[in-house]
Amino acid sequence: MQYWLFKSEPDVWSWQQQLAKAPECEEWSGVRNYQARNNMRAMRPGDRGFFYHSNRDRAIMGIVEVCNPAHPDSTSDDPRWECVDVRAVAALPRPVTLAEIKADPRLSEMALVRMSRLSVQPVRPGEWAVILELAGMPRDPAP
Repeated sequence: MQYWLFKSEPDVWSWQQQLAKAPECEEWSGVRNYQARNNMRAMRPGDRGFFYHSNRDRAIMGIVEVCNPAHPDSTSDDPRWECVDVRAVAALPRPVTLAEIKADPRLSEMALVRMSRLSVQPVRPGEWAVILELAGMPRDPAP
């Protein structure tokens, strides 16, 4: 299993909206960055991701699961743009803010710290565990 982070502006698509769709899958559409697209191409069903509110909250809110591999993005007529489908798995007991992430030396190499503008990014297994710890989640929730 691989781990990822999906960024969304809460005014566009919020964690609450993603959670309300559960257990259905929702297309993670509208990404127009080649590196983010390539990250989605590397995803497989069952991979996990953090759902991050950018702009206003700047915090990881919950966990999603990739339920379908990369496919054409329905919001574009350009075949270069692809997306995956995700579903909500669990809300974090408490959100983990960007400030907390930046303050924790164990996360200093995390893509969220180094490549802050990238909307879909990898998360290393050790980083995944640290975020769960900071959120007060003792273990990864079952699918």
